[in-house]
Amino acid sequence: MKLKFSATALFVLLTLTSCHHKRSNSNITVQELKQNEYYLASDMLKGRYPGTAEMDSAAEYIRFNFWKAGLTLLGNKGYESFQVITNVHEGPDNSFFVNGKELSLNKDYVPMSFSASKELNARVIFAGYGMDIHEDSLTWNDYQGLDVKGKWVMVLRGDPDPDNLTSPFARYSRDRDKAMMAMDQGAAGLLLVSGKEFDKKDELEGLRKIEYTAGIPAFQITRKAADLLFSNNSIEKLEARINKTKKPFSLQLKATVNATASVIADKKTTKNIVALLKASEPILSKDYIIIGAHYDHLGIGGPNTGSRRPDTIATHYGADDNASGTSLLLELAGKLARKQLYLRRNIIFVAFSAEEMGLLGSKYFVKDSIVDLKKVDAMINLDMVGRMNKDRKLEIGGTGTTPIADSLLKAMPLADSLKLVLSPEGYGPSDHASFYAHDIPVFFFSTGTHIDYHTPADTPDKINYKGLKLIGDYVDELVTAIANRKDPLPFTKSGPQEGSGFKRRGFKVTMGIMPDYAGEYKQGLRIDMVIPGRPAAASGMQNGDIITAINGQSVKNIYDYMYRLVKLHKGDRVNVEVLRNGKTEVLIVQL
Repeated sequence: MKLKFSATALFVLLTLTSCHHKRSNSNITVQELKQNEYYLASDMLKGRYPGTAEMDSAAEYIRFNFWKAGLTLLGNKGYESFQVITNVHEGPDNSFFVNGKELSLNKDYVPMSFSASKELNARVIFAGYGMDIHEDSLTWNDYQGLDVKGKWVMVLRGDPDPDNLTSPFARYSRDRDKAMMAMDQGAAGLLLVSGKEFDKKDELEGLRKIEYTAGIPAFQITRKAADLLFSNNSIEKLEARINKTKKPFSLQLKATVNATASVIADKKTTKNIVALLKASEPILSKDYIIIGAHYDHLGIGGPNTGSRRPDTIATHYGADDNASGTSLLLELAGKLARKQLYLRRNIIFVAFSAEEMGLLGSKYFVKDSIVDLKKVDAMINLDMVGRMNKDRKLEIGGTGTTPIADSLLKAMPLADSLKLVLSPEGYGPSDHASFYAHDIPVFFFSTGTHIDYHTPADTPDKINYKGLKLIGDYVDELVTAIANRKDPLPFTKSGPQEGSGFKRRGFKVTMGIMPDYAGEYKQGLRIDMVIPGRPAAASGMQNGDIITAINGQSVKNIYDYMYRLVKLHKGDRVNVEVLRNGKTEVLIVQL
């Protein structure tokens, strides 16, 4: 297949390939990993933000390497193109009137990032939490008996069980989901308001997130503004009533709101890169294994990018996240291609874009898949695999999605060279989650988070290249074993197939730690990293400490920790018990 490249990309590719030594064998090499890494995480690519010319250059580099390895490029000459929203900002025409009284933008109201740019002059109906739930274990309908067609619907943010992190309401509590529900019920607009239990300070969120339009005008208004809509009631009283009774409550209001939402979304085109290694087995060659890694990162940072230093405008190199996974993906393509004749199943290699924006690339791939997803036996995801420590710890998530995962992983020849930390949950914060949602066994490889995560300090000189090579050789063994099995991997459900809602609770405080999400330590929550300058660091907390209690209440895992944390407030002083070198230490943390 003849490929076309831009002039800049062609120059880069020719420069790189001129020094790219020809393989004398099929081994993954440190030299080639470094070459990939130092290009993808270079100043030239400026952090690989979707929709930029630099991201396009990264895509061409990946596509060229797939083609060079002898893979068949799928899609449009290797590309799957789709649009993403790269920024959302207020338009010039926002206005909000209650019974003819004009309110102030960013003081009394703000348009939501998912709002449609529309005007609506209509009556208002208060519909509790704006939920309509019909499950075996939960029934709740805020819209029962209401005619909301063509009207504004005002609803409380959050849900009626705010202190319960495992609440069944959590999955229905997102603001945007409530907008979709209101639209489905026939409402023409949505007003969101934070009750006192949800947010004591009643802060307006504004356009902090990048989201796609829900189709109707949507505003967040303050409690003071919302109370103008009532004749003898208040948001605080209504929230307290519903939360106490755990029963829906709605009101027909006499007030009229005339408002115009003006939200401008900047859209850009980005692309996945997809290539096929065709198996020669006549029967099993209709089955597939997918190996994926996202190649996007945060660009130069700033608000709405996910940077942990949002006030710092500088290249976020993303060497570990996720040039490391992409570099390894390219090397695996070359290595596996050299034993093509010995593989009984097809292998699809995918470099995903827009993972940092919410797994958009992998969601796009599975939505209208190039192959029948029922024929996909497994998905292997490589995300942040470049910081292996001296213990050679390798975290593998999704091991509960097939009953033979543990035995299979431990049977690989290189398993004894690694400290495998296995986690059964199929859902997780990376692209494998999109495949687990379609009942596909997944394996999520990572060496864990670190202090440089989502900052400009995640640079290629900090990558453990020997460790990266070791992981690549181990993944090669695993892929080969799965590809040559007689039977497909059986699928089992392991945890929810969508987000649990924990991150939607809007924690009021943070201690400033990076927990060990793998849950390797059962007697508490192990701390992978204490972030300098944050409350935990100021208290003397150290990397490797195991939190066992907060204010005398036990903490056995990440769920206990989040449950305790959600009840704390800024300014609180809390006693935190940690296990350090076998001894219990008590630390005072000022939040």
